[in-house]
Amino acid sequence: MKFQVLTLVGHAPHPVTGELGPAADRLAEAVETGVSAEELGFDAYAVGERHAGPFLSSSPGVLLGALAARTSRIRLLTGVTVVAILDPVRVAEEYATLDQLSRGRIELVVGKGAEMGHFDLFGLDEGLQWDYQAEKYELLRRLWREENVTWEGKFRPPLHEATTLPRPYGDRPPRVWHGSATSLNSPELAAKHGDPLFSANAIQPREAYARLIDHYRERFAAYGHDPSGAYVGAGSGGLFIADTTQLAVQRFKEYYEAKVRQTHKPHLEGRPGYNTPFRTIEEAIADGPHLIGSPQQIIDKILGYHAAYRHDLQSITVDGSGLEPAAQREQLQWFAEEIAPVVRREAPTSLWEQPAS
Repeated sequence: MKFQVLTLVGHAPHPVTGELGPAADRLAEAVETGVSAEELGFDAYAVGERHAGPFLSSSPGVLLGALAARTSRIRLLTGVTVVAILDPVRVAEEYATLDQLSRGRIELVVGKGAEMGHFDLFGLDEGLQWDYQAEKYELLRRLWREENVTWEGKFRPPLHEATTLPRPYGDRPPRVWHGSATSLNSPELAAKHGDPLFSANAIQPREAYARLIDHYRERFAAYGHDPSGAYVGAGSGGLFIADTTQLAVQRFKEYYEAKVRQTHKPHLEGRPGYNTPFRTIEEAIADGPHLIGSPQQIIDKILGYHAAYRHDLQSITVDGSGLEPAAQREQLQWFAEEIAPVVRREAPTSLWEQPAS
């Protein structure tokens, strides 16, 4: 298995103390965490994209550009690029530029986004979100694979013999994953094009995500693609390691449960993917996707998810844990030294052993 660190660059008051630091410090912390991830041997670092809610990740390309300059090995991903609200021509240009700057280390995870507010912000009809997603992704795909593209669709002006510059690094388009949280639309689109799938695995029960992944693999084969190329990534609800589960509960319970209350969205009650059913830390440890507990307990949980998902890439996040940057790095180091080696050995993968097609 490969391992990724993800940041959504959240910027909400601390749910227990109410403290809120400067935006500049928070953005600098996101870059430093990516540098630490490379130093500690993680395979990838991802920056989310949000245009609604208390997040500073509205311009992930800027942060990834800073990371491209500060790193040399680690793969740099988005998580996700909200292609449904963006102009595919601009996406092609921006991320090909980053691909050149990083010398081929950029990969996109595309999706329609986890916040509904961005459709209103960009003057778009939320009811057309999946139509936007399919059309815009398919145009992006052509722009990275072809020159002199002539195209016409529903949601942007036609193109006539358009060639976006720069071209991707090495004339090979960056790998594109499809973020999947609640709907069969993203797994279907990923399968159609033979692309990898990235399961949110963030707040719902395991069975909800397994259903989407199973659909993806079934349709991937039905479209005639080699099943060995059906790579899957999976997120996690967050990371908090302690020597024992009891210590993890003792140290993290107040923060976790206050965070659940802070992020609860009453207006979206009943819609999957927006409110966690795991309201207590004990529920999150027992049945939720959070990685909380001793190193062995976290190893067992990741391998349990692997048994259900057969995933190749595990994503973790520490910047939603309420910890200071130094303590976040300690968590990442603990994970890298005691958890990752065991899971790598028990769940091998060919991901990133060969270039993307």
